[in-house]
Order: sequence, then C-alpha cells, then structure tokens
Amino acid sequence: MHKNEKLFPVTQVGSWPRSHMLIKALRDKQKGRITIEEFNEVADKEAERCIQYQLDAGVDILVEGEHHRDNFYSFLTDKLNGVKLMSLAEMLDTLENKESFEEMLDTLDVPASSIKNPTCIGKLSRRESLTLNEFRLVKSHTDKPVKITLPGPYLLTRAMWVSAFSTQGYENKLEMADDIVNILREELADLQEAGCEFVQFDEPVLTEIVMSEDCDRRTFM
Repeated sequence: MHKNEKLFPVTQVGSWPRSHMLIKALRDKQKGRITIEEFNEVADKEAERCIQYQLDAGVDILVEGEHHRDNFYSFLTDKLNGVKLMSLAEMLDTLENKESFEEMLDTLDVPASSIKNPTCIGKLSRRESLTLNEFRLVKSHTDKPVKITLPGPYLLTRAMWVSAFSTQGYENKLEMADDIVNILREELADLQEAGCEFVQFDEPVLTEIVMSEDCDRRTFM
C-alpha cells in the first residue's frame, strides 16, 4: 500500500438530503414551470454545496449527492429510450398481483398516484449518458477520487418490467434484462474513459433473496 493511501478511505453512500429549494425546483420542473436548464442551475449549486461539505470534512472519495435526479433510479426515464414514468394508478389494473399492491398501498396510507415508476414500454437504449455530467461536475471541484452510484441490473429488471407494457419491446423479462446490462456496461465504459475512479452499483432489493420467500413479486421503490 502506498504511504499516502488510507487503509479505510472514507466515502458516502451516494445520496444526500435535499434542500427545500431543490425540492421546489424539482416539482417546478415536473410541472413544466421551469426548464431543465433552470432546474440544473439549482441542482448544480446544491451539488457544489454538497461537494464542499465533503472537502471540509476530509472525505476521501467524493460523490455528487444525486441532486440532479428526481429519484434513485426513475431519473433514467429522461436518459433512456423505451421508458415512460408511470404512476401506480396508471398501472394498477395491469399488475400481476393487484390485490397485494392494493394491500401495500393501504398499509402505507399512500395514494397510488403518488408512486411513480420508470416502466419499459419499448426497446431500451441510451439517449444520453446517465451520469457523466455528475462525474464531471464533481471532478471540476477536486483532484480527489470520485464515486458514481448507479442502480443495478437486478433492481431495474424487477422494477421496469410490467408485462402489459413491456411486451411491446420484449418477449420476456430476461430479454429486457440483457439490454439493461448492456446499457450499464456502456455507461461504465464511458465513466472509465472519463477517468472515474469508482462506480457503485446498488441492489437494495437483493435483500429479498435472503429475507423473503417471494422473490418474484413486483418491486416499486
């Protein structure tokens, strides 16, 4: 190990708390009250504030904070072809196990219209890079290593496949999963070429393989 390298370098999980200003800007963008460019101006400033906090604290591997994303993985709707952001209210009658989701919504006391999911409605491909702008923003403020977080292929496959819509592009879930893996592989290659030191693929629903007897049930986060 190099003498300047730490045995246990400090980093952060990926996402940071959002300010009221950023939440308002996100809602305004979703409602069409401001442009994407205007939203990005707000998100850039919030990300820079997040970066400075990490620099002041001496964090070794920096993150952008996911300030430019509306959600951990639904932001892909703006980046991919073949994806539509749909509310559960739009999809409820088409879900494989409608009763279990109605029970979940009742337990959570959440209206179906408030949960939105990036749903595959055709062939998937990248319209633009998923995270290169995030990486370049952080790197413009530091020489320290940067980590980019991405949703993993298992999460995306389980969440994005809704048979009533996804069969417009694919015969089955596994065929769609192949394209998801290819998209993430392309993104990883672009990040590597740009000089990104760390890429973290998050798979929170993998816990269900260990903790749940039902690993095929629908996932919306």
